[in-house]
Amino acid sequence: MESAIKILDSKKEYREEIEMVLDKEKCDLLWRKAASRLNDYLKKYESLPEGVHSHTDTKIFPAAAMYLTAREYMTDEQAYAVIENAAVKICAKASPLKNIMKIPFMPSLFIKMWDPMTKKNFGASCGFENRFYPKEKNAYRMDILKCPYKTYLTELGCPELTKIFCENDERVYGALPGLVFERKGTLGKGAERCDFYIRRA
Repeated sequence: MESAIKILDSKKEYREEIEMVLDKEKCDLLWRKAASRLNDYLKKYESLPEGVHSHTDTKIFPAAAMYLTAREYMTDEQAYAVIENAAVKICAKASPLKNIMKIPFMPSLFIKMWDPMTKKNFGASCGFENRFYPKEKNAYRMDILKCPYKTYLTELGCPELTKIFCENDERVYGALPGLVFERKGTLGKGAERCDFYIRRA
């Protein structure tokens, strides 16, 4: 339980959004119930590979636990907004990356790093199934055909949260100076793949 509490306590953006809807007593009760639910998830899925845990334990499971618990205290729309608005705030923390991208050589270096970064953090060892394309100069293309976010959010009963994580890509990569992030669809929005195409502006 201590691990679950620690994970949720790091999600202050959730707390901020909940406090805009509920009084402190209900907020505290919701938080404790969400921590208990998260603890159950951590135990149930403790045998997952380490790479998958890097996504489930700090992103997927906390969002599901908070959302499903919040629905007991507010409307479904309000609970969804808690997760979505918190995601917007979390992605805004990527603003230092925007400043780095203003350095002339950084957009090209960033594109070059996408291949090893993707295969390490969003590859098969982390529960993803990918399609990689031949290298292009000043561009990188990849598809995700299977995603642990959709898999486990669906198993936990809240597949609608998947598209929030899809949109996080657009919030972060779509706002980087010197780069263009293009996408036609995502698994979370009903497409057959999440396509990633990033290129120099």
